[in-house]
Amino acid sequence: MRALVLNCTLKPSPEPSNTERLAEVVSEALRERDVEVTGLRLADLHIPPGIGTDLGGDDRWPEVHERLVNSEVLVVATPTWVGHPSSIAQRMLERMNMMMSETDEEERPVAFNRVAGVVVTGNEDGAHHVISEIAGGLIDIGYTIPGQAWTYWNRGPGPGPSYSDTDEGHEWSASTGRAMAANLHAVARALAANPIGPPPS
Repeated sequence: MRALVLNCTLKPSPEPSNTERLAEVVSEALRERDVEVTGLRLADLHIPPGIGTDLGGDDRWPEVHERLVNSEVLVVATPTWVGHPSSIAQRMLERMNMMMSETDEEERPVAFNRVAGVVVTGNEDGAHHVISEIAGGLIDIGYTIPGQAWTYWNRGPGPGPSYSDTDEGHEWSASTGRAMAANLHAVARALAANPIGPPPS
């Protein structure tokens, strides 16, 4: 089984990413279940705006798309900015939009029988809203979202330290992240054994 973690931080490498640190908890729990995990930081790739799978030129989205269709598990990790997912997370969903019209050899949307979850960080509240926006978009595209397929960390109301600057709340976020990984793995296995068929005509 393969998992793809798309980190939608605004920071390019090698800048430290708080979101990546929390996502790694989920990644490690998936690896413990013999899942092959690949992570990509989308800020490191040239991904222009649009809805096509390949916009030509130096567009790097086609390689992300290839990894998406070859992974049974997707984890989207995003910081919270002004109460919303990062602009990179929104662009990711827009580029994934074309997957709704792509089908496999059995005429199913290519995202069918794949599971997804969400990791969110931020030093102010808004995580549940961000989870809802990302999960809702992924459901439209065809992904299955298991129960409690998310984890998040925030410091609470008002400005304050970021995830990497404090240990506050880490235990809960890590425990929830491990549960997220278990649920993603369980549902991915169930779908592999009993896949969703093509939509009725």
